[in-house]
Amino acid sequence: MSALFVLDGDVEPDDLRVDGVTLPVPPRHLMVWRRRQVWRFDFAVPRGMRDTEVAYGFPDGPRWTVVVPGRHSFPRMAILYGSGLTGGGEPNAESSSGIPPAPWADLLTRHSTDRYHLLVQAGGQIDGDAVTAASPQASALLTDASRRLGPALPGVAEDLMAAGFGRMLRIWSGAAAASALASIPSVMMWDGSDLGRSLAEAWGGREEGDAASRSLRPLMMATRRQVQLFQTGSVADGPPDCLWGSACGTLAQGFTMGEAGLLALDLWSDRNGRRILSERDWSVLPDWLDRFATCRHLILVSGAPLLTPAGAMLDRLGGILPLRLRSRAGDHWSAIGRHADRERMVRILGDFSRRSGCRITIVSHGLAGGAGARGVLRGGGLEMWQLYAPHFTFTEHPGGWLSRLTEPLATRPDQPLPAYRFEMPPFAEDGRRLLHGPGWISCSFDAKGQLHARWRLPGDGGRYAQAI
Repeated sequence: MSALFVLDGDVEPDDLRVDGVTLPVPPRHLMVWRRRQVWRFDFAVPRGMRDTEVAYGFPDGPRWTVVVPGRHSFPRMAILYGSGLTGGGEPNAESSSGIPPAPWADLLTRHSTDRYHLLVQAGGQIDGDAVTAASPQASALLTDASRRLGPALPGVAEDLMAAGFGRMLRIWSGAAAASALASIPSVMMWDGSDLGRSLAEAWGGREEGDAASRSLRPLMMATRRQVQLFQTGSVADGPPDCLWGSACGTLAQGFTMGEAGLLALDLWSDRNGRRILSERDWSVLPDWLDRFATCRHLILVSGAPLLTPAGAMLDRLGGILPLRLRSRAGDHWSAIGRHADRERMVRILGDFSRRSGCRITIVSHGLAGGAGARGVLRGGGLEMWQLYAPHFTFTEHPGGWLSRLTEPLATRPDQPLPAYRFEMPPFAEDGRRLLHGPGWISCSFDAKGQLHARWRLPGDGGRYAQAI
């Protein structure tokens, strides 16, 4: 594991003390940003046969506790999306971090009983719209398309980096958020929300090598540098072993946890108007999947959903929607022009699952402004579930036009590929298919490799569950 600390000024932190580790753990200096020093502590914790609680901290300072899975334990995790999103509004008066505190507090309460081994964050760890708004140069470049054709603005990347760095520290300094992040080891992957709508649309719609692409690259690299620092605890010249994509220039991460696997795909480093993944990415994906061949179950973190209700109908409708509304619907696997990528991904995943016997479940952000849901694709001897995580701290009003469009479509089975059928079954609790409100998904595995997913919605006592 590793623990990341940011200190003001030229002060080196004390060595870290970890239960079960004989020697003190020295700090490793990662980088300095405007008199803020970033340090990381790396340590390996011995595992027992069963779960153990391990404390770490400083001799004369704070200490924290994590649950280390035993050799005979089955993984338990919380999966969430949008922990840093505020909907573009003002900071919540009850939270110094600028996000509503209730979901973090509820997550901590659940952790006290469920004892999560892992916190999987599938995107939206920072509100990219708020970061862009706080960066005058980046905002000017993204709102004026003509500026992208000229020379790069001097200092624009540093301006955006400063805004993002400061906001990340404010978000993660909230008491409940800080406690959760210090108590549950995290795996995080960025998404379009981390970039902000303007940068995501511009980057996702660019043409390779054009002038606009060259002017956007400094913004993209600044955002990615910040993501790598805070969300993987590393810098470009020192990637951790879990960053499988570092050799090909992406932030894709992979982990094996006994007979369960976790693969988080980077869908933004190589995206442009013609593709989501580059040919280089596609070429290494089968090798990455083969690393999970001995697993019974693989969770694939996709960010945007790979499978959506009535995707073909939405695609036809998108062709006649105005550009403004089309962009609101999002640039994802089911968007116009992305179907070839989606079909290629489904076929690669299906071939691996049938060949290895490893079941694959896809986890993505929610539908229709952040609603939780579930869907299943069947065909060709394959059953693959798609889980939609509700937004953790913010959801749009369920009465919005996108929600009104998605609700009826969720009841209609779809045929995204020949001989495949996709449908979204209702929850037995109340017959709903879309779960509105902030929350997350808890996942655990049993001795048969079966995954048990539950949608946790603070304030909603429903038992929304799916065994896979």
